[in-house]
Amino acid sequence: MRLVILDNYDLASEWAAKYICNRIIQFKPGQDRYFTLGLPTGLPRNHPESYHSYMWNNFFKHIDIDPNNAHILDGNAADLQAECDAFEKKIKEAGGIDLFVGGIGPDGHIAFNEPGSSLVSRTRLKTLAMDTILANAKYFDGDLSKVPTMALTVGVGTVMDAREVMILITGAHKAFALYKAIEEGVNHMWTVSAFQQHPRTIFVCDEDATLELRVKTVKYFKGLMHVHNKLVDPLFSMKNGN
Repeated sequence: MRLVILDNYDLASEWAAKYICNRIIQFKPGQDRYFTLGLPTGLPRNHPESYHSYMWNNFFKHIDIDPNNAHILDGNAADLQAECDAFEKKIKEAGGIDLFVGGIGPDGHIAFNEPGSSLVSRTRLKTLAMDTILANAKYFDGDLSKVPTMALTVGVGTVMDAREVMILITGAHKAFALYKAIEEGVNHMWTVSAFQQHPRTIFVCDEDATLELRVKTVKYFKGLMHVHNKLVDPLFSMKNGN
């Protein structure tokens, strides 16, 4: 397990972006190798707060990607279980997930795997915790009646099958979750803690997110930054193929 600690949110984001860029170039992605997680049910694809809109507006439209290679769970599918099963099948047919990138909630949930989720769960329909609903209310003008209460999400087991996992954790409000993720044992009430048992996990955080960690833990991982920085320097380029 790696813990990469940067001074602030912007530097943490930049480091993660460079790492992802290098990994994409090394992977040499092709058809049917792009997957994304979680889409609140009940929202049409063109709704400004749907996960489909979010991913396209904030990521996919800014990169060179064939729309046919972007797979997003359809929260309005007639048969949600069939939609989840098909998503798992697509992942398998594509050869599995090479790099999973995600964030966590203050309660340590990963994707929409809320506290209490099975650590071997697969893609499924999940009831959202009230904390998650309240956190999402800001995207719906604070109106809780408009916030989805159910979501489709990859499971913890689905993510654990990825060859590599990157988790982004920033802000003091997520400091206790980071503490639970790396300094205590694996616990289904803090689903992010499952990645202690993954062979290739990278937690990328800012200083604020380390406030609950032991000083010794922070010093240890900061002492490895010269090693971690070799993962993003040099920055690879598609033009020269490396």
